[in-house]
Amino acid sequence: MSSPSPTELENCPAPAKLNLFLHVTGRRADGYHTLQTVFQLIDWQDTLHFSRRADGRIIHANPLDGVPPDTDLTVRAARLLQEATGCRYGVELRIDKQLPRGGGLGGGSSDAATTLLALNRLWQLDLPRATLMSLGLALGADVPFFLFGRNAFAEGIGEALQPVSLPASVYLVIHPGVEVPTPAIFSDEGLTRDTPPIIIADFLACHFPHGFGHNDLQAVAARKYAEVAHALAWLESRVGSQSGHARMSGSGACVFARYTDVAEAQEVLAQLPSQWIGKVARSLDRHPLAAYA
Repeated sequence: MSSPSPTELENCPAPAKLNLFLHVTGRRADGYHTLQTVFQLIDWQDTLHFSRRADGRIIHANPLDGVPPDTDLTVRAARLLQEATGCRYGVELRIDKQLPRGGGLGGGSSDAATTLLALNRLWQLDLPRATLMSLGLALGADVPFFLFGRNAFAEGIGEALQPVSLPASVYLVIHPGVEVPTPAIFSDEGLTRDTPPIIIADFLACHFPHGFGHNDLQAVAARKYAEVAHALAWLESRVGSQSGHARMSGSGACVFARYTDVAEAQEVLAQLPSQWIGKVARSLDRHPLAAYA
């Protein structure tokens, strides 16, 4: 006899991502930018909790400051899944928020993806991963990656994904205490939008992939936000010769560098200016909820 379907799912992880490089290759007629990047999952994460409801209501039990529940990506994800499937269940959800907002780590997108994955199981929908990814794209360009479940080379607006194998790594990730709104970076007239496209083989052939390419958004964010520039310079001065360079993730504000081991990264973290937040994070090969779709 099969076990009964759960009515609660506790401690569901929503991991962050790093962009090992991020090239802006063009701009579409609809205003979206075409990109190439490699997404790396890391074990710095939010944690979500879900309790199924029979009345169909979607309730966010601990809304984030300054984010009305109706606009929260987790609530939007739950409602989107309801509408797409006709599901009559609802959910009460809570988030233990650890990832910084406006940090370029994909926190909101990852929360939305974890919501779709968890409710796919909690509501007994059994939708395939491709269907969830298609739904997720309506919520944000990074959401399909977190549903994809593996580290990936991404193209298009970030939704065209190919799996990549990356070496196990340790990262020091720093949030320099500012929130960087993504639209402000992508709309800047100084943004480079014509980096020549590569093919995935160019990245895979690189002996040291963490030193590959660059982040086209980094110069704009560093110019607009002095703390981002300060954090990049501070971290760059403390990166070992085998670790590549300090680099910004996404549209900022977080910056990161790779280290050879945890002890080395912890040593640098101990020197961190008090006004910044730092985290030593390990790479992940797969999303912790990959089996949910």
